[in-house]
Amino acid sequence: MVSGGTRRTAALMVGTVLAGALVAGCGGVADADSGAREDVITTSFKSSEELPERLAEDGTTVVVGAASAGTVVHLYEDMRCPVCEDFEEDGGGGALRDMTLSGEVRTEYTLASFLDDRLGGRGSERAANALRAALERGKFVEYHDVLFAHQPEEVVDGYTDAFLLRMASQVDGLRDKEFDAAVRTVKYRDFVTASEQAYEADEVPGTPSAAVNGRLLDDRLRGGLFDASTLPMVVRMGALTAAAQPAS
Repeated sequence: MVSGGTRRTAALMVGTVLAGALVAGCGGVADADSGAREDVITTSFKSSEELPERLAEDGTTVVVGAASAGTVVHLYEDMRCPVCEDFEEDGGGGALRDMTLSGEVRTEYTLASFLDDRLGGRGSERAANALRAALERGKFVEYHDVLFAHQPEEVVDGYTDAFLLRMASQVDGLRDKEFDAAVRTVKYRDFVTASEQAYEADEVPGTPSAAVNGRLLDDRLRGGLFDASTLPMVVRMGALTAAAQPAS
């Protein structure tokens, strides 16, 4: 989880970094961007309900958006993390969703659950399991948004079966006997464990974090995730950096 002090420092720095990029390379960025997209046909969507979603071949990454998207933003989130809620509800989460709807970006999710060990309880595990069950019904995006909109206090461990099922009732077409049973029995426990292992293997500094086209955003840009006005530029700069310095 990102500390408040680290986030505030990064937020102050990102404005300077972005301003410098605009002065030093805005023309170059625009030229490269328009040239790269000249012959690309993007697929756009009218609403979150239309977004395609699937489990990647690695068995842990949830993929949301158009296969034709030129930029992939990989988010690392723990459902108990209040800073993740801050990102989704008050930060750049909405702007990222708009970019996904437009077809510019495909968003991927790795669901961590380290806060259960740190704070006690099983809320992260239960929430991630329930989201995996929602993915089976093509309702991951809608359910993900509902859970963050009603996130319990971090220390309360409020993602109980009853709470998860009550929230699922707000998503049309999600609840049935199979979904309810998957929530109550933690059917996708192996997925939750593997997802936490993937989070740890990627050596992510905390949640929320983001990688753009395979490269984690550095601390100078990470704070820009929390501002809807700067997130699109952060993502585009991340894509340019990844193109210039491919991940090893």
